[in-house]
Amino acid sequence: MAAPDVIPWRRGILSHTTRSIYQGRILQLGIESLTLPNGTPLDLEIVRHPGGAAVVAVDERDHVCLLRQYRHASGGWLWELPAGKLEPDEPPQTTARRELLEEAGIQADQWQPLGDILVTPGFCDEVIHLFLARGLTQLAAQPGAHEVIEVHWIPFQQALAWVFDGTLRDAKTMLGLTLSEKLVSC
Repeated sequence: MAAPDVIPWRRGILSHTTRSIYQGRILQLGIESLTLPNGTPLDLEIVRHPGGAAVVAVDERDHVCLLRQYRHASGGWLWELPAGKLEPDEPPQTTARRELLEEAGIQADQWQPLGDILVTPGFCDEVIHLFLARGLTQLAAQPGAHEVIEVHWIPFQQALAWVFDGTLRDAKTMLGLTLSEKLVSC
């Protein structure tokens, strides 16, 4: 995780200290005491997360790979893009390649960055890097023991419709599909 003084959007902070509450294998929770640029002192509960990468993998038929994955924290099954956590010093595209292969059993020849998103900036610094992958080769998936995943190929336009009809609720998936729409329909 980056030090507070090197993160660009924190440059206006006048003072900053952190008291660690919890350090887990995926995230860190702390109380950060700071003075805002307007002079207001504030204590914030902040989750620090290493970030992640997600992949909009589209085949030659314009079908997109979506995972139906069990997510206990959100109350059950969700439709999601293949995605995962950045490992220390791992470039986001390397994470995207690894997760696409592990979760869906897919390798891609063509990669295009779609940008990155702040998922919940009110209390968490997690950044997810989004990619479009084409030129796909199907291999064997190797999900982790903690992952309960079904791999599905959905027509891209149907998946995009799911963004607007409430079928999709995962933000990275909704935005990844939306950002790739013009690129897929070219």
